[in-house]
Amino acid sequence: MVINLLVEIYDFMTKLGIYKYYEKMLERKLDKKNIPKHIGVIMDGNRRMTKTIGSKSMIGHKIGAKKSLEFVDWCVNLGVKVITLYSFSQENFNRSKEEVDFLMDLFEQEFMATADDSMVHKKKIRIKAIGRVDLLPERVRKAIDYAEERTKDYNNYYVNVAIAYGGQQEIVDAIKDIAYKIKNNELNVEDISVNTISERLYTSHLPHPNPDLIIRTSGEERISNFLTWQSIYSELYFCEVYWPQFRKIDFLRAIRDYQKRKRRYGK
Repeated sequence: MVINLLVEIYDFMTKLGIYKYYEKMLERKLDKKNIPKHIGVIMDGNRRMTKTIGSKSMIGHKIGAKKSLEFVDWCVNLGVKVITLYSFSQENFNRSKEEVDFLMDLFEQEFMATADDSMVHKKKIRIKAIGRVDLLPERVRKAIDYAEERTKDYNNYYVNVAIAYGGQQEIVDAIKDIAYKIKNNELNVEDISVNTISERLYTSHLPHPNPDLIIRTSGEERISNFLTWQSIYSELYFCEVYWPQFRKIDFLRAIRDYQKRKRRYGK
């Protein structure tokens, strides 16, 4: 009931233009020279949000998918070069068959729709799926191929969809590749370095592979196997609101908080 009331109040105030005014005020105060180059987001709370309003969890996933495209638009307009969306972990395959099947249908639809979205082509955004894509149904892989093919020549912005993804598994894949190189006498053990692993990760194609900022919604405060290697010096921002209800105001507050921090990188 409380969340319902807050949503209604937000909608009412949005119609009055109060939140729009606050958004503009927040954005004006941001340091445009200190915008994160890479933002990762753990989009948590789709199911919990819908439970609070007495609906099926599937509705939350649909609203969450729409919010993802909104989020990308906010990031691009602020000048964030790279966005990584944590959409579906390998562990998520353990959910009910009904939910997993629904999500796979949704992923297929969203990759196809995003590939044809005018904003994607106007802003020249490259779309790429990262994770064990081979574990996905063929129809989803075809939709991913379509989105990646249509945007492969773009390099203004990069949107990575972490799907069938696990940070530890990503590192395992990199180590396996190194092991094969050693076995075939293409690499010496002594030559292995941090860069040797980094250049074999799913994010190695990016101009900024490591996220400056990771946002997690829903109030949970953990990384959950997301960009495990790349996040060693990421700033973490935890937000109480569920992902489908994440507003531009929440996004701008996260950026404001990031800009207040002093990044030391272990120094």
